[in-house]
Amino acid sequence: MRAAIGVTGQFSAVDGLITGEENMLLMADLHHLSRSESRRTSSELLERFDLVEAAKKAVSTYSGGMKRRLDLAMTLVGNPRIIFLDEPTTGLDPRSRHNMWQIIRELVSDGVTVFLTTQYLEEADELADRIAVLNDGRIAAHGTAEELKRLIPGRTCPAALH
Repeated sequence: MRAAIGVTGQFSAVDGLITGEENMLLMADLHHLSRSESRRTSSELLERFDLVEAAKKAVSTYSGGMKRRLDLAMTLVGNPRIIFLDEPTTGLDPRSRHNMWQIIRELVSDGVTVFLTTQYLEEADELADRIAVLNDGRIAAHGTAEELKRLIPGRTCPAALH
């Protein structure tokens, strides 16, 4: 079960002292991939996340968006079917943020279940099929984006949420 789950935390878990490629290969080693499988998987993911040109450079030279993409690529090395993303776009510029949104959409379309935590309502509205709003660690409301929008006081809507 553990192999089916991937986690990308709010703060990047990449090692800035080594290259992007070395970070990927390290993750492949942790997943006990063969040498050839490690190289193939790392190359494919570096290409998918547009990191080929930077792959041989120290991660300390990467922009915030590049580090976030590398972090997510490392999460995908084990081909997890469930991924937890904690604040994946925090601190990203608008272009990097929208690129990350596209990556998340692609994961979902590939059949990966993504649990996303975010403080950005626009992000939840854009990416989530179902949303749970937490208050003091408890679910205060849940539903689709449209169902939750109907709960906003003063907003007129034809159907009431049960």
